[in-house]
This record gives sequence, structure tokens and C-alpha cells, in this order.
Amino acid sequence: MSMSGNYGPAGDKQEMIGIIRAAVDQGVTFFDTAEVYGPFANEELVGEALQPVRDQVVIATKFGWKIDPVTGKPVGLDSTPKRIMEVAEASLKRLRTDRIDLFYQHRVDTSVPMEDVAGAVKELIEEGKVSHFGLSEAGAGSIRRAHAVQPVAALQSEYSLWWRKPEGEIIPTLEELGIGFVPFSPLGKGFLAGKIDTKTKFHESDFRNTIPRFNEENRRANKALVDLISTIAARKQATPAQIALAWLLAQKPWIVPIPGTTKMHRMQENNGAADLELSASDLREIEDAASTVTVQGARYPENMEALTGR
Repeated sequence: MSMSGNYGPAGDKQEMIGIIRAAVDQGVTFFDTAEVYGPFANEELVGEALQPVRDQVVIATKFGWKIDPVTGKPVGLDSTPKRIMEVAEASLKRLRTDRIDLFYQHRVDTSVPMEDVAGAVKELIEEGKVSHFGLSEAGAGSIRRAHAVQPVAALQSEYSLWWRKPEGEIIPTLEELGIGFVPFSPLGKGFLAGKIDTKTKFHESDFRNTIPRFNEENRRANKALVDLISTIAARKQATPAQIALAWLLAQKPWIVPIPGTTKMHRMQENNGAADLELSASDLREIEDAASTVTVQGARYPENMEALTGR
């Protein structure tokens, strides 16, 4: 997502393609995009970058937003079956592929019955245009309703050391139903990497400017969590980002975090987390440390938070 904006200006296209292809060379096989990233630009980037290695990778993209044809901006939700079919066709072209490996509903659209959404994706699967169905930021009830019509392969929602709400109801539901979990923002939108402090200035187009958790006062309070992670990282000869990712990987064998970046060295650093083994005592120490800090600030503005967990 960040390669096409949202966290500041979009990256140089050829440089971003180089990072994606280098990730493949390092063994990364799972890539996540969405029509709304850009919009459209990120799917085109991913499609061009992965076309030479298409059969070696898994590509996930998403439907569910209504996009204004004039401004190109999302203007609400639309998961009507007709819209789902249109998005699938357009995404296939932009991704330069004959199938979408994992097709997520980006946010639950309460104006369209979940059974209709799952039924539309089931149709696409039967046609061979989609391989698997996913949901994003859905609540347990929506997950069950969708799964009854078309098995849900994965749920993508935020989960990290500084957002642990999924541990309450979502993770037990996924375990019961045999659904994989794909945490987005596994590094807390960059905060857990340890490079953001109260003096950090975000680009005017960076959407973190709108997030309460990133205001100056909350950044000051939340730094305590990063300091604790950094202490553990130093002892393990790792970086805070690697500890945060390794912690996620250690929670369940069916959890696959998706850290994003626009920098080659960060991609390499993130990949290093897969080789970092945390012992039971390491995990207890991280748990104990995290329990002493109450993260301050909402993770989204109110209008965005209202679209989650439905």
C-alpha cells in the first residue's frame, strides 16, 4: 500500500518493482494489494512486478469500495454482487493474471447481506477467476455467515503488540473454523520499528496525521512499549521490528503478518524476523513487558473505526 502513497508520496515505480522482485528472490511468496490503493496504481505495480514470476507467488487483492470516477477517491462501500464482478475483471487486468489467488472483502458492507457477498465470490471461484475468499476487519458473526456459504480462507485485520483486540473473539473463531489470519500493520504502522518519536514529522499526505494514536502526546506515552521491545531486541541481537514480527509468528502457526515498506533494507530486515526464534521464556518476557504499558489513543479516526468489526 505504501508504495503507491497513503504514508506520504508514492515511491519511484522502478525502485518499487525492484524491491518486490528482490523480495521474491529472498523467498517471499505472498503479496497483498487492493484496488483502492492508489486507487488502482498499486495493483498495476504489483502486476508488472510479479508477472515474470506469477506462478511462484500468491497474490491477494480486495473489493468493496465505491470509487468516484472523477476524483478517483473512495466514497463509501459497495459490495453488491454486480460491483464484485466488475472489480474482479478490472483487477485481473491490472494484475496481469488469469486468477486472483485470494479475494478479500475490504470492509463489511452492512447494506448487502453477507450471504450475497460470499455467493458472488463463490461464483468467481467456480469460474476459475478467484481461488480463495477472504474477509478484512470483519466481526465473528460476519465471518460465520460468510463461511457457511463459501469457506473463508483468511481474515485480514490489524493485530500487533499494540493492537491485541483480535485475541478476544476473533482468533478463537478463526481457530474453530480453520481460517488463516493475516495481520496488517504488524509493526503498528511503523511505530514498533522504533524510528518514530515525538519529533517525527509526517508528510502532509501521510494518513497517520489523522490517527489519534500518532498525535504527539500519545506518541510520547506509547514510546514506553517500543523501549521495552528495544531492550529485548538488543539482547537477542535483533531489531525491534524483528521482535514484533517474530512475536506475531509465534502466536499461531496459521498467522502470516504482512509488513509493508518502500525501502530495500527494511524489506530485508523484516524478512529476517522469519529466522528469529523466540523461546517460551522470551515470549513470557515480551508478554510481561507489554502488559505494563497501556497503549494510548484510538487506532483510527471515528469514521474509519465504525467500518471495522461488523
